[in-house]
Amino acid sequence: MAMSVNAKVVIVGCGISGIAAAQRLVNAGFQHVQILEATARSGGRVKTGTLGDNIIEIGANWIHGPSEENPVFCLARQYGLLEPDALTPENQAMDVEGHPPWVPNFFSSSGRKLNAEDIYPAQEMFLELMSEVSKFESQGGEPWACVGDFIRSEAEQQAAEKWKDIDAATRCLRLCVISNMLKVECCVNGAHSMDEVGLGAYGLYKTLPGLDCTFPGGYEGLIKNLMSELPSDLVTYNRPVRCVHWNNTEKEENSLMIECDDEKKIAADHVIVTVPLGYLKKHHSTLFSPPLPLHKLHSVERLGFGTNNKIYVEFDSPWWDADCEVIYLVWEDEDGMLDQVPDVQRSWIKKLFGFTVLKPSERYGHVLCGWIAGHESEYMETLSEQEVTHTMTQLICRFTGNPTVTPRRVLRSQWFHDPWTCGSYSYPGKGCSAQDLENMMEPLPTKGSLLQPLQVLFAGEATHPCYYSTVHGALLTGWREADRLISHYSAISTSEPPKSKL
Repeated sequence: MAMSVNAKVVIVGCGISGIAAAQRLVNAGFQHVQILEATARSGGRVKTGTLGDNIIEIGANWIHGPSEENPVFCLARQYGLLEPDALTPENQAMDVEGHPPWVPNFFSSSGRKLNAEDIYPAQEMFLELMSEVSKFESQGGEPWACVGDFIRSEAEQQAAEKWKDIDAATRCLRLCVISNMLKVECCVNGAHSMDEVGLGAYGLYKTLPGLDCTFPGGYEGLIKNLMSELPSDLVTYNRPVRCVHWNNTEKEENSLMIECDDEKKIAADHVIVTVPLGYLKKHHSTLFSPPLPLHKLHSVERLGFGTNNKIYVEFDSPWWDADCEVIYLVWEDEDGMLDQVPDVQRSWIKKLFGFTVLKPSERYGHVLCGWIAGHESEYMETLSEQEVTHTMTQLICRFTGNPTVTPRRVLRSQWFHDPWTCGSYSYPGKGCSAQDLENMMEPLPTKGSLLQPLQVLFAGEATHPCYYSTVHGALLTGWREADRLISHYSAISTSEPPKSKL
């Protein structure tokens, strides 16, 4: 591995995938590793904040599937960042397939708390349809282009058969519940509408066992612990990268050069690009010179990258049940199974599916986290905090039927207008396949070329074939690209002694 000691590796982005790659390389003996970070902080889309005295997550919220296979869980446990509940074998063994069994409350737009019995048949039907959606990937072939079309056509058919004998008002309410569930899925997938999520590719996503858990001290505790194990001068902050100049001709050797916004030019042997897919979609044409190969570019375009924002709301006292973990807001005029609003500016708030309840209340008091995805969410970001608070107050008064319920304070995330992320996380768009995720992680220059290999490598959640959109997916891709370089230099050192490239 003598060669690797001298190899110069630049990592673009100090999110968890960039940090993971750096840590792996440093531990393997690479001595010239540098992270260039556009902002003033580490962590990327892992971002912890405060609401009054409460620690809240502005970015990543849960460890999805906290079990032995999940490296984020294993690291969090190692650093002592989790509560005893999350560490129990029962918790790790519970396989919820991405839908934690939270205790719900339902409220309707006419200001009444709904009877769960009236709602369950709709929820049950929806969950069954969503589990069917996951199977198309392995069956090959898409009878519908997108998840939205499939759900609507199947739900309509099943509703007509199964609910033909119930009264019209209940049947209508159940279809409105399906609209609400579609909005939930928009948030889960980070998509504007389930009409934008590919049906065949939906099943590429894999869940891990374990009941989703949170970090009592904030997700950024994980970042701080990882960063503390890296040399202190490894990261340069406030240093955006303008262009990665790589070499796809056979003329000159080792001509990889990273050009920064401040005109600084950094020569390297390898660069690991970990920017979010949203940023890549917007800036790929200027970020790479020469441009990305066509097949890679098409995959960047086919993969989806949407916005899912949070609106935290704190109250003096709860208006939900003590055991409630999630609140669903059902609009009684949405029996057309819609997951987007016709007039974004006037009725953006209808896209908010409801709230998760921050538990335990001994720690958080009475705080809810509202969830809203898509263009409505992007529009919400442009409003003043005062306008958002006013709209949230109106909404809650309407659904509870209590005109006196007023939030104490409100805080929202704004991921779409963050210039370095341009949204929240990735999902497989229409026409997407496993090949697109393969293309995303393929290094430049592409295989079979005689050029200097592994000049540009790609990491980040959107490059994981089955854990895209997650923190553990991002972390694993950082390790994957570091391992690619480590094994490249192991292979070199076991063959003939090479000429130094420096």
